[in-house]
Amino acid sequence: MSNATLSPAVARGPADHDVRDQIVVAATEHFSRYGYEKTTVSDLAKAIGFSKAYIYKFFESKQAIGEMICANCLREIEAEVRAAVDAADRSPEKLRRMFKAVVEASLRLFSEDRKLYEIAISAASERWQAVVVYEERIRQLLQDILREGREMGEFERKTPLDEAAGAIYLVMHPYINPLLLQYSFDHTAQAPAQLSGLVLRSLSP
Repeated sequence: MSNATLSPAVARGPADHDVRDQIVVAATEHFSRYGYEKTTVSDLAKAIGFSKAYIYKFFESKQAIGEMICANCLREIEAEVRAAVDAADRSPEKLRRMFKAVVEASLRLFSEDRKLYEIAISAASERWQAVVVYEERIRQLLQDILREGREMGEFERKTPLDEAAGAIYLVMHPYINPLLLQYSFDHTAQAPAQLSGLVLRSLSP
């Protein structure tokens, strides 16, 4: 698993977490109301009551603030997916729950607030570090499930593990990547059960 963490925004100046958190909370509200693309750092500074220069002491750019917000959302999704997987005993059920949790959590966090979804779109299209790390963690979780299933005799062992994990990840990718998710909304009701069922049949020993 990658040693990277979901903390892509690098602070300048004093590491005052309270101020950083205050900026992120205010920015989240502002982006939610006016949209990420239409908001400037000057707009944020005026809304928060800070100077633009003071904000730059903690975040080097608007994107750095957006990355922190995006990382927080992705961390929530990852936690929900891992909780769903951990609640299952057998690997096939873990895989089913993983598919279902990825879709449901992504939809909830990215479709309820269309303004904040703009951040996710920018993050995915520009390959922000928060998205790269999140996808690496999800891919590693998938590979761990496959490895466990093989050890328990529940999955086939002929296909190289990384090849099997890569192929299954591609099946899940439209529901993992925020940029692609917007084109998959019409299939989210049936996709988790159908896709996981197809994948599990291909994994039968």
